Amino acid sequence: MTDLPTIAISVGDLNGVGIEIALKSHTDVSQICVPVYGINAPMLQQAAKKLDVNIPDDFYLFEVEGSFEIQAGKISKESGQYSYDSFIDAIKLCKAKDVDALVTMPINKEAWKLAGLDFVGHTDVLRKRFKKNAIMMLGCEEMYVALYTEHIPLKDVAKNITTEALVKFLHDLHKSVGHKKVAVLGLNPHAGDNGVLGDEEQEIEQAIEIVNELVGEELFFGPVVPDIAFTPSFRKNYQYFVAMYHDQGLAPLKALYFDESINVSLNLPIIRTSVDHGTAFDIAYEGKAKTLSYLNAVKSAISFIG
Repeated sequence: MTDLPTIAISVGDLNGVGIEIALKSHTDVSQICVPVYGINAPMLQQAAKKLDVNIPDDFYLFEVEGSFEIQAGKISKESGQYSYDSFIDAIKLCKAKDVDALVTMPINKEAWKLAGLDFVGHTDVLRKRFKKNAIMMLGCEEMYVALYTEHIPLKDVAKNITTEALVKFLHDLHKSVGHKKVAVLGLNPHAGDNGVLGDEEQEIEQAIEIVNELVGEELFFGPVVPDIAFTPSFRKNYQYFVAMYHDQGLAPLKALYFDESINVSLNLPIIRTSVDHGTAFDIAYEGKAKTLSYLNAVKSAISFIG
């Protein structure tokens, strides 16, 4: 018997780099947890053969049904469906408390669409499955960015910024990260210049005031001018940021910490972390995939386990 936590690993799109990263990292990961991988033996053997690597003896599986030909770097409905099924089976293990946490490898959204899946990604599935306002936060110890809006068109962002919705988001974030200072970005250039360049910042400012009153201390600050928020002089005072839309937060994060960043789903009844990169179809099955984001995701999942 072992005292190490057990973590379900959903393997992501098998036409991408996820399974390579899992195999390459297995020895290191097994030192800190008991990983169980969402893939069946024939599919694992096919992937290992393509990678020309041996499967470790302690590479434990939770069998995910399905079979198809792995095609490195190809978008297919079969790989999309299998990545979804691996994820769903891992969620079931978490809900049944058969595992302590879930770590996800990257999926391809177009492959999910080809498979007829009406979700834009992992977080969307979790939100609908648990009927909770799951918060997508990405980053590393140097900097975390929580996304107020995620995978929506840029033209829809402004109308989604309301005081009421922001209060709920910020309060839920506080319950997840605790008593941390959080910089909340404005939407517009110069954070609106007092209404000259837009009035969304008024909603943001009101939400910050309300949440600080709710939590009983000044923890949320802003609206911060977006083009200075990630400068070294500003970042030295904050570890946590809230971005109003996807690229506002993730472009600077990935420019600064691409290899080590992870994705964390907050405000859920299960622990879920993920790599902060895509399927990397261009290097799939070439042995070039980096493992740091995955290793950090596993360590982060363990840190959340009580």
